[in-house]
Amino acid sequence: MSAADEIFIQNCKDILENGVWDTDREVRPRWEDGAPAHTVKKFGIVNRYDLSKEFPILTLRRTYLKSAVDELLWIWQAKSNNVNELRTRVWDQWADENGSIGKAYGYQLGIKHHYPEGDMDQVDRVLFDLKNNPASRRIMTNIYNFEDLAEMALYPCAYSMTFNVSGNKLNSILNQRSQDMLAANNWNVCQYAVLTHMFAQVSGLEVGEMIHVIADAHIYDRHVPIIQKIITNEPKKAPRFILDKSVKDFYKFTRDSFTLEGYEYSEFNEKIPVAV
Repeated sequence: MSAADEIFIQNCKDILENGVWDTDREVRPRWEDGAPAHTVKKFGIVNRYDLSKEFPILTLRRTYLKSAVDELLWIWQAKSNNVNELRTRVWDQWADENGSIGKAYGYQLGIKHHYPEGDMDQVDRVLFDLKNNPASRRIMTNIYNFEDLAEMALYPCAYSMTFNVSGNKLNSILNQRSQDMLAANNWNVCQYAVLTHMFAQVSGLEVGEMIHVIADAHIYDRHVPIIQKIITNEPKKAPRFILDKSVKDFYKFTRDSFTLEGYEYSEFNEKIPVAV
C-alpha cells in the first residue's frame, strides 16, 4: 500500500466516524441545483509525506498528474490569474467574463517586493534564499493578502508554503485553510510534492519531507457515498516519480518534465459534483 493511500483512508475514516456536521447552520456553498452543500469535517489534520521514499499519489483512484502540474505551473511559474492561460478548466466557474479570477493565487506570487538584494517576487525570493541562504528559517510564501481579498474571486485555500533545508534535504510545509477531501486533497498533495521536487533540484538539494496542514478537512454530503466506495478499493504500490534532471532553471520546467513509471490505480468513472 502506498503511504498516500494509507493516509487518505485514515483521514476519510476519521472524518466520517468522528467528524462534525454543519447541517445545523446556514452554509455558503451551493450545489448546481441550488441546494446547500453541507459537510462533515475534522479540524486540524496534519499529514507527513516522505518524498525521498515515494511520490504521494493515490492509487485508490487516478489523480491526473499532468493536469495538476499544469495548474501548479500556471500559479507558480506563470504567476497568472487568467484561466484562458490554463489548459484545464477547473477554474472556469470562478472567472469573470475576461477569464480573470482577480488578485488571487498567481497574481499574489508575482507581486515584486523590495529587499536589500533587489526587487523580487515571492517565488524568486524562495529560489534566491535556497541557493544563498539555505540556513534561513524565513523561506516561505503567503498569498493570503488581506488587502486584496475583496478583489479575489476565491480566497486562497492552499495559501502558504514554508521551506526548510536540513542537511542536504529540502523539507516543506503546505498550509491549507480548507480542503475538499474528495475533489482536491490528493490533487493538492501531488502539486506541492512536485513543487518541492522542483525547488530541490534547481537548488542542488535532495527532497525530504512534505507536511500538509489542513485547518478544515471536510467531506461534502453528496461526496460521502463516493468516498465510502473509494476507500474500499485495493491500494497498490506507489509509482516511481521521474523528474527531468537536465532542468536547472525553475522557469524551464514544463508539464512534460514529469513522468510516473508504473502508475497503477483503481478505475473511477463517476462524476464528482462540485460545490461553489
